[in-house]
Amino acid sequence: MMKNILSTVALCLILASCYQPERECEKYKTGTFQFNYEIDGTEKVGKFTRTEDYSVDYYENKIDSATVRWFNDCEFVLQDIHSKTAIHYKIISTTDSSYTFQYKSAVKDPNKKLVVKTGTAIKTN
Repeated sequence: MMKNILSTVALCLILASCYQPERECEKYKTGTFQFNYEIDGTEKVGKFTRTEDYSVDYYENKIDSATVRWFNDCEFVLQDIHSKTAIHYKIISTTDSSYTFQYKSAVKDPNKKLVVKTGTAIKTN
């Protein structure tokens, strides 16, 4: 009896570790998107429009532009045109109208802890 339980648990763990979330990243390379973000405990809504080469962000009555460099269908770097700050994005899952992503600084600073954050963008067009 105990052997059957252990075998079943082991099989479940193996099958669960093989699960991969759906990632159809190609349809999120370009378009207009909306996302939620938080500043000082207040949740806000921003939007951005991305082409193959550029991304234009609209948030807090500001407009910010960045270049886009794709590594593969699911990973890219945005580099701010003015400050040259670079952020690495990785799409980790997709749905029919949105994608969830992780992002972090693309430049490693040995004096700072690397912080990886997660967000969700909803395609609006």
